[in-house]
Amino acid sequence: MKKVSLWELAAVFSKVGLFTLGGGYAMIPLIDREVVQKRKWMEADEFYDILSIAQSSPGLLAVNISIFAGYRMRGRIGSVAAAIGTALPSFLIILAIALFFAGYRDNVYVDKIFKGIRPVVVALIAVPVVDMIQRSHLNIWRAIVAVATAALIIFLKVSPIYILLVFFACFFCARYVQQRNRQQQKGSEHNEKEGDV
Repeated sequence: MKKVSLWELAAVFSKVGLFTLGGGYAMIPLIDREVVQKRKWMEADEFYDILSIAQSSPGLLAVNISIFAGYRMRGRIGSVAAAIGTALPSFLIILAIALFFAGYRDNVYVDKIFKGIRPVVVALIAVPVVDMIQRSHLNIWRAIVAVATAALIIFLKVSPIYILLVFFACFFCARYVQQRNRQQQKGSEHNEKEGDV
């Protein structure tokens, strides 16, 4: 893989930050297209691994993705360049809106523009969800976990934080049990070999 320049890294993520409406999830298809498909900076599976980590980390999703992707390509300085590239256009646009939008917020044409943007944003958010489902290699147990998690959040209003904490606790308990079983199995095999001798 060729070394990516910091300017190129910042420029790519600035382009994503500049032309994306709808926040972090709407940026995912554009980052995928720029980083994975167009420039081949990383493999698709690697990108979706980064996406999973970014979703589990505190903070803004788009900035998290840019930090992890930048670190993957150029280390710490790459993560800084990518994060600045992602955040700066959005910051400047929001600043401009805050300064000048107050006089236009009741304008009928502005209202129609924002109503027209809504379905586009929904589609931009739906695309990465469908892609993640296709790439996650769902089996019956993963599908049950996904549906149960969605049901807990939507119908029972359970906080995703509690779900993540329970998931991590179960994961570490399962790993602990697996390692203990392996150690016991190795110990029993070792004892059997000593008995044979």
